Amino acid sequence: MQHFDLIIVGGGLAGASLALALRDTRLRIALVENRPPIAPDGWDARIYAVSPANVAFLAALGAWKHLPAERLAPIRHMQVFGDAGGQLSFSAYETGVPELGWIVESSLMACEFWETAKRQANLTLFCPAAPAGIEFRHDAAVLRLADGTTLSARLLVGADGRDSWTRQAAGLASVNTPYGEKGLVANFATARAHRDTAYQWFRDDGVLAYLPLPGNRISIVWSTPDEHADELCELAPEALCERVAAAGGSVLGGLELLTPAAAFPLRLMRVPQTVAPRLALVGDAAHGIHPLSGHGINLGFQDARELASLLAATPPWQDLGDLRLLQRYQRARREETLLMQGATDGLRRLFKNGPGLRPLRNFGLNLTDRLPFIKNSLARYALGAF
Repeated sequence: MQHFDLIIVGGGLAGASLALALRDTRLRIALVENRPPIAPDGWDARIYAVSPANVAFLAALGAWKHLPAERLAPIRHMQVFGDAGGQLSFSAYETGVPELGWIVESSLMACEFWETAKRQANLTLFCPAAPAGIEFRHDAAVLRLADGTTLSARLLVGADGRDSWTRQAAGLASVNTPYGEKGLVANFATARAHRDTAYQWFRDDGVLAYLPLPGNRISIVWSTPDEHADELCELAPEALCERVAAAGGSVLGGLELLTPAAAFPLRLMRVPQTVAPRLALVGDAAHGIHPLSGHGINLGFQDARELASLLAATPPWQDLGDLRLLQRYQRARREETLLMQGATDGLRRLFKNGPGLRPLRNFGLNLTDRLPFIKNSLARYALGAF
């Protein structure tokens, strides 16, 4: 049996960032991952909007400076359109920040994290490896891998995604609410420059977002009912370009498909307890939100930052797996997680249900747009909190 202070199951963005955040500590860390990240040919259709707070977190990890600048796109403006004339705009300049956020390819971050992790002195990588059994003892968590290797640690962290094996094996409940929607993603070249602007439309057929990529390129996320998403995926490239351009009011002119369209099911997931004796959950293993806010990965990074800060400050004599210690992490993350889940779910329901509410919700967008103090306060809260 190999002994560690901490075992992290899942080497995705949340799990890897947690490991990197503990690089200068005394802790001996094991990271278990099924397969290393692979950079796709061309542009990755899976992208994230990383908030300034999390850019600072990635910079502190030493990862941000190694991401190629030519693959990063700043968001300096955002325009949101309701389904009956409502409109709300945000500006980095008016908010007093250089950028509202950055658009980064998922694989770009994952590969950089992985390369950095391979050089980390206090980290042992188990890859390819899959967990096969878990036992929580009074003094340790024992993890058995599929190849027969056995690991033990004071604390086990589940960072293995929404369908977390770790969460299920530990018996922690999750409450899933399917939306009956899929998120369709694809990348396009645009006829007109986006000028570092992100666009979002609340439509009768879902929520469509244009997110800027470097150059005259965008990535889209169209959260739409299952049948419509399947229909869009089956369209020929030219037809899909026409549909996506028309749905966005041709704001960027004609589109040219750069990556095939793909769709994934959407659901709200709440995990009432994200910690237990010798166990903590981070990232998508701990929560799931609607993608309309773009804050999913930001919550995961803040989970990693908070837990790393707590563990790094723990004196050598204190047990890392003590439930009272881990409950401090749970309390620190619960408020913001519930706030984002409630806000995104409520906003989706507001625009999805009740045609009679259409005038009211669009009036609300227009009114907020005319109140700079409220608008900028909302922007600053999002930038600072996530």
